[in-house]
Amino acid sequence: MDDFDKVLKFWGPVEADYSVNGGLVLNRLFTEYPETLQLFPKFEGIAKGDLAGNAAVAAHGSTVLKKLAEFLKAKGDHAALLKPMANSHALKHKVAIDNFKHMTEIIIKVMTEKAGLDAAGQQALRNVMAVIIADMEVQYKELGFSG
Repeated sequence: MDDFDKVLKFWGPVEADYSVNGGLVLNRLFTEYPETLQLFPKFEGIAKGDLAGNAAVAAHGSTVLKKLAEFLKAKGDHAALLKPMANSHALKHKVAIDNFKHMTEIIIKVMTEKAGLDAAGQQALRNVMAVIIADMEVQYKELGFSG
């Protein structure tokens, strides 16, 4: 079984409620890596205590997980998905590569808690994300962004 299938085997509970799970992912990201909140200017006026129940945070987290699902289901054939995402995250949002690594670890934690992601699945998701992140880094360099 390849890494994509190992992760997709646990994707059902995530997919069942992208909004709730996405909210959990972003809130956990903001808690464990508080500096990442500054990458989301649309959440600026929201008090830290209100982030957890905020619909906009949940909606953006849902978008993140849906995009990850597209990458997982592409099973490595992700160039067409990656290019526009790299462009927007480098040129518009100025998101450093390390933030994708942080997000990976947070998604692993949430999937372990909510979907029962086992040790093999955790490693598989790290492997998948390492490839995606490396490909994104190549795109960043081509765009002249050193984030």
